[in-house]
Amino acid sequence: MDVIRLKNMIFYAHHGYYEAERELGQKFEVDIELQCDFRGAAINDDLKKTIDYRKIYKIAKEIFENYKFKLIETVAERIASRILELPGIENVLIRVRKPHVPLNGLLDCVEIEIFRENK
Repeated sequence: MDVIRLKNMIFYAHHGYYEAERELGQKFEVDIELQCDFRGAAINDDLKKTIDYRKIYKIAKEIFENYKFKLIETVAERIASRILELPGIENVLIRVRKPHVPLNGLLDCVEIEIFRENK
């Protein structure tokens, strides 16, 4: 299976468990990996026969910037569901990183990862 990866997209959004996180907003980092078959597109050099990654970016941006969720798991699930509605996508892997976590300690980020398949 062929793969498209959109790596380290950065969005400023208002997600988080605490009300202050949803009010103030913060930076999130996102990776999306899609599996599909590119042979028809590659043979014909035709964008219409592959996945237009601009659509994938637009879906992620719209969900990140137009909604407020308590959990980054919910954000990832919404993105995955929308992407899987597009034709030709076998499965999607999404990673969401939250670099600024309100903990009483130091760490680079918290990251969640979900994998969803078209059935």
